[in-house]
Amino acid sequence: MSNKKNLTKKQLRLRRRRRRRRIIFGLEIVILLVLVAGLFVFAKMGKMGFEELNFDNIGVNTGIKENEVMKGYTTIGLIGVDISNGGSLERSNSDTMIIASINNDTKKVKLVSVYRDTYMRIGEDENHNGIYRKANAAYMNGGYEQFINMINTNLDLNMTACVSVDFKAVATVVDLLGGVDVELKEEEIVHLNNYCVGTAEYTGMDYEPLKKTEGVHHLNGVQAVAYARIRYTAGNDFRRAARQREVIYKIVEKAKQADFATLNKILDEVFPMIKTTLKKTEILSMGMSMLSYDIEDQAGFPFDHLYGKNVEVAMDGYDCVIPVTLESNVVKLHEFLYPEDSYVPSEEVKAYSQHIVEKSGFGDESRLEHSEDGSMAAYRETDTES
Repeated sequence: MSNKKNLTKKQLRLRRRRRRRRIIFGLEIVILLVLVAGLFVFAKMGKMGFEELNFDNIGVNTGIKENEVMKGYTTIGLIGVDISNGGSLERSNSDTMIIASINNDTKKVKLVSVYRDTYMRIGEDENHNGIYRKANAAYMNGGYEQFINMINTNLDLNMTACVSVDFKAVATVVDLLGGVDVELKEEEIVHLNNYCVGTAEYTGMDYEPLKKTEGVHHLNGVQAVAYARIRYTAGNDFRRAARQREVIYKIVEKAKQADFATLNKILDEVFPMIKTTLKKTEILSMGMSMLSYDIEDQAGFPFDHLYGKNVEVAMDGYDCVIPVTLESNVVKLHEFLYPEDSYVPSEEVKAYSQHIVEKSGFGDESRLEHSEDGSMAAYRETDTES
């Protein structure tokens, strides 16, 4: 007979209680560690820059606030800026614009790059007439509030916060995490080495030029930022946006494996290079769930677009990215972000879309076979470095 069968009922009850106590005690330790980590991050937040939003200046289109599916998501704007030419974290051309959509229940995250040259309604003049320009001008002209307003009204979203970061912060994080591994093509290596010169000069950080050998390369901070800034290959800005999302993904995966000392150093060195409209309590709440976040999928917006000589002629010489059409692209965006929702474009999005069609001359009938980078083949120019 087994030892268990030889035990009395009283002994079995005592054993179960001890096991339950061990389990409960284990849970208490985990909860305590989470609280300590949360308080630790909270204490470090004084290093970060904060800005309060005036929500009266942030529009949300008809019916979006009451959309039950979208209420289950948190939408945050990630803005990457280069302040080496005199800009600031609060006002600068936004070279990187990423929508991070977080499912509050599953902690799954989807990232959508908004191409910086996308032609959108970025605001309005003193007579309340719409101003249509490249999307990256919104943050330069009106900071967080104008950027969020542009995203919400053009894309029928309910973005509530932003985080802006200088490229030096990205390079610092990569270095502190020990670098990231990225598969490179030979043409990417050539441009990466070129971009490293200016990036190293601005950040004051070191790098070694890469050998022109295709394959996986281990990149340090300067090299990773340079890789994310490459524009002059097939796919130009569309491929560049994909590289930026790839670097973010690599950083997140590496951070999940980092030890406490490394994370502590990142908070100390990088927080001063970040500014956000998130409240400290919101950061604390998100930070305590950070290890459970998982980047589920990535995309670029607009999905269907035109970019090339014909577009420049139509847009008075500006090399804009024309969504073809804005309305149909926003439908695809909502299918990507909220597949369980039965989305119908708002009247505002329909009106903005029609304006862009009338201005550019490119409507639904212009939608042709797509090239690898998503642009429409009939209007593609040969990519050249300038």
